[in-house]
Amino acid sequence: MIRYLTHNQIDTKRWDDCIAQSPDGLVYAWSWYLDVVHPNWEALVEDDYETVMPLTGGKKYGINYLFQPFFTQKLGIFGKEEVCEEKIEQFLEVIPEKFKFAEFRINKSYETYKTHRTYTTYQCENHRNIELSLTPDYSVLYANYNSNTKRNLAKAQKQGLTIVEDADPSVIIELFRKNRGKEIKHWGDKEYNRLLNLVEVAKSHDACLVFGVQNTDNQIIAGAFFMISHNKIVFLFSGSDEANKENHGLTFLLDHVIKRYSGTQNILDFEGSDNDGLARFYKGFGGEEKYYQELKFNKLNIISNFALKIFKRNKV
Repeated sequence: MIRYLTHNQIDTKRWDDCIAQSPDGLVYAWSWYLDVVHPNWEALVEDDYETVMPLTGGKKYGINYLFQPFFTQKLGIFGKEEVCEEKIEQFLEVIPEKFKFAEFRINKSYETYKTHRTYTTYQCENHRNIELSLTPDYSVLYANYNSNTKRNLAKAQKQGLTIVEDADPSVIIELFRKNRGKEIKHWGDKEYNRLLNLVEVAKSHDACLVFGVQNTDNQIIAGAFFMISHNKIVFLFSGSDEANKENHGLTFLLDHVIKRYSGTQNILDFEGSDNDGLARFYKGFGGEEKYYQELKFNKLNIISNFALKIFKRNKV
């Protein structure tokens, strides 16, 4: 039986035991991760936490809705054994009726864009991800870099760049805010503080790596946060100085991670690959395309539909 549980009804120990055993497990699904990115998250739980689904919802103007929180690429349904399509359907069918609008992404992965299943009563939208198996030796992985990536890496290596282990995450966030972050108007202090808190909490669970790239003047010109769980190294967030982009700091950093974890059973998940430019950059390291789905429904009446833009602009 699948039960709906409010936040204070969830047994986080049993929850995390399920996530630990899940073949489809993701770092985003740990209870401590959800506690940071979406306090008071709720859940659907089958039997004795054999299969679980986090529910990340909000409420505005008396209307309950589901959405994808910041810093979680996808969530979905997680089980102690592999979750089949029919099980996903069962969970989707019992999402409480109180939720009248939803846009959320699920963790079922597909090899191609066209193999997705269409779930009853849901609109389905495809999303692209780039992943790189780190099982081969570094020499093999490097050989699969494209010519542009190899060229940029050679330029970076000539600049005397060095990797800073356990760099200050606030410096990397500030790099992002002063550069690319200027274009992201819907992120403010609240979101950046949440990210900083997430990094600190993840580090306490040995689930986060923070790397910086330093130039010969001892300045951090780029950096990134990587979340580690279930044999996946997730490239969660990065910042770089536009004034130093010709130094190719992020190329240097990603090559360092690939070299460090080559020959292991890990997968480097580049995340955020819907953008064509980013996808090309990531595929330059030999990454391959994978796909997952965003599911949507809208049960609002005509009068209530005016709230859709407000929901999307003010998600918390």
